[in-house]
Amino acid sequence: MAINPIVDRPTRGGERQRLRKLAQAALNADQTVDQVEGILGEVGPVLSSMGNTIDGLDSTIEKLNITLDELNTTLAKVDTTVGRMADVVVRLERVVSRVEIIVTVAEQAFKPIQMLESAGQTLGTVGKGIASRIGIG
Repeated sequence: MAINPIVDRPTRGGERQRLRKLAQAALNADQTVDQVEGILGEVGPVLSSMGNTIDGLDSTIEKLNITLDELNTTLAKVDTTVGRMADVVVRLERVVSRVEIIVTVAEQAFKPIQMLESAGQTLGTVGKGIASRIGIG
């Protein structure tokens, strides 16, 4: 700050005005410092609480990671089981195909027997009719 020459010095009233402004600025600065200290006093507990919250979040994320690992292991086991079940289904389809072939062969083998039974029933009915006409039955 430059030193004012004597000629430029403010008058007594000007000095008072200057002192008042300086005093008011000092009061304003003091008030601002008090407000900042108050805010900082309130921020401390908030930051501490945030630290606890972040610690809890870290713990939760760690548990989630463990759970996801277990889920991944379970899904791998399910994939393995599904593969095995697909193999079982293929084998069952082969067995069913063989049983269908056996049933078809058995039906063909029993056709002559069914024809004989049918003929026997027809002959039996005819035989009963003839026997009753003759007076035997």
